[in-house]
Amino acid sequence: MTRQQRKVFYFAFEGSSAFAASFYSSYLFFLLRDDFGFGNRDNLAVSAVNGLIYLVASWQAGRFAQRFGYHASLRVSFIGASLCLLAGWALSPLWGKLVTFAGWTLAVCFTWPAVEALVTEGEPPDDIPRMVGIYNIMWASCAAVAYLVGGAFFEHLGKASLFWLPAAVHLGQLLTLIWFERQPVAAEPAAPPAPSAHVPEAVAFKQPVSPVTFMKMAWLANPFAYVAMNTVLAVIPGLAQKFGITVAQSGLFCSIWLFARFGAFVVLWRWTGWHYRFRWMLAAFVALVAGFLAILLATNLWLVALGQIVFGLAAGLIYYSSLFYSMDVGETKGEHGGLHEAAIGAGNFLGPAIGAAALQFAAGSPNAGAWAVSGVLLIGLAALVWLRCNHQAR
Repeated sequence: MTRQQRKVFYFAFEGSSAFAASFYSSYLFFLLRDDFGFGNRDNLAVSAVNGLIYLVASWQAGRFAQRFGYHASLRVSFIGASLCLLAGWALSPLWGKLVTFAGWTLAVCFTWPAVEALVTEGEPPDDIPRMVGIYNIMWASCAAVAYLVGGAFFEHLGKASLFWLPAAVHLGQLLTLIWFERQPVAAEPAAPPAPSAHVPEAVAFKQPVSPVTFMKMAWLANPFAYVAMNTVLAVIPGLAQKFGITVAQSGLFCSIWLFARFGAFVVLWRWTGWHYRFRWMLAAFVALVAGFLAILLATNLWLVALGQIVFGLAAGLIYYSSLFYSMDVGETKGEHGGLHEAAIGAGNFLGPAIGAAALQFAAGSPNAGAWAVSGVLLIGLAALVWLRCNHQAR
């Protein structure tokens, strides 16, 4: 099996993981709403706890993958996620659903740093942007499709499908990985001598800010994007009630921003003019705040749809920046991928935690969570500008 053929399997693992994760982690909030009476505050609290787990586990998973191997990390993920989901299928009490979500979150953290590193490992520096682009397009498209059809699955296959369907995906991944590891590796032509150290692309050295600083700015911006994204995902069941739409209709309407993010990934993959240019990151952050407020506060579905488009495009550029700079700067891709994912976990925790706290202490204001999270996003915007202004030298 050639290196390029192996990459196809890694992208397949990535896409199937994204599909399973998007379906389960998004529609679990509908199950909690319907079966246990959870509102926005409760769903945000659940999301915050699992974001905290993701923060710690992703960082350690990246180190695990770098030390013990990327395939070992995938095995841990596929086995752990399968067992947790099967347990969640069998356990009907609320505590069983919550423990399942926590265990699944811990397990799935071992997928992303490994796959991120595998798709770029062994690639010439000039090909890294292309591979990162394919990686982003793969997971974003599969996550968007999962949300689009997930509401119909939830309604027509039953709530139990929330557990057995992703579990079947992970078990299939495990069996495929076992078969894949037994395939002979084809000999490849001798590669030209590699440089002594990886060097970021040439445009990085034409900017007043160093490549490492760009990576740090992206690592700062990305968790704030996830502050907004995880807040939105947790309150979509509440938005559905607000506008009187069913679970299946929510899947159709509320997937707009996911497809907008996918579209952004396609454009950013083919057009690289945004690489190592601060103004694009800054514009995306401003648009993120505007789109977030439109989704949560607008009373017209057309305005919510427009807000989703702006929000998805902005989130796409911010995420793409974080992953691209993580892979383009430095050699320890497993650890960098883990830090990239840990930054996501920080956002997954902070946004829902702030929203839940605001709704707890300002129970009389249904929009308190939206305004509180927006305030956090503005703090992140100020921090991004400060970091840019205080790290001028290359």
